[in-house]
Amino acid sequence: MGIDILEILFRGICVGVAASITVGPVAVLCIQRTLSKNRRSGIVSGIGVACADTFMAMAALFFYSMLQTQIEQYNTLLRVIGGIFVVIVGVYVFLQNPVPQIRRNRAGKSTLWQDFASIFGLTIANFIMVIPYILAFFAVFEISGGDMTHAGFGGLLRAVFTIAGFFGGAAAWWTLLACVINLFRRRFRPRHMLTINHVAGLLIGLLGIYTILSTFFDIFPNVGY
Repeated sequence: MGIDILEILFRGICVGVAASITVGPVAVLCIQRTLSKNRRSGIVSGIGVACADTFMAMAALFFYSMLQTQIEQYNTLLRVIGGIFVVIVGVYVFLQNPVPQIRRNRAGKSTLWQDFASIFGLTIANFIMVIPYILAFFAVFEISGGDMTHAGFGGLLRAVFTIAGFFGGAAAWWTLLACVINLFRRRFRPRHMLTINHVAGLLIGLLGIYTILSTFFDIFPNVGY
């Protein structure tokens, strides 16, 4: 049971990191605040994103569990669709250029609470795009909603550890990003974000390709449930 819980926690962390690693509008805002204000502002803004994403991950997990029967019936098809979606996201991220947006943004004077609340609201406002994105990574990392909702206390525990892992992974990513940006703030240039986008897009695309291939070929037979 202990090893099983650790695996669930690890899968949740992986989804949290994967869902946060793209350099979209909220990431640009976190980076801008770190550069123009301080590290604390960047970290608090990142935690705001992580909280909003975790809230949507809970909704996604609930939705996932409600459709578990259909998901199991079409598991292969959905994993392929999820993998293709992740590949498309990877290509989109790779081709995105955040430099103009970073240069346009200007962080005004605000409290840490205002930094948190503003970016939390901005992230929640994009739920229509974020929830399918999180669902795709649930499929990629083989997180099963049905086992969590139809297995009593054990299922509830698995759901709690999945969400806890998701938040931990997301919060760790945003904290690390703010600390790294702050550490190199004197050397940091907006064009460096283009490189980060390329690396993130490539990693996400490879993850999607791996998901598609692993659906048809047993690449790592000893990994998984």
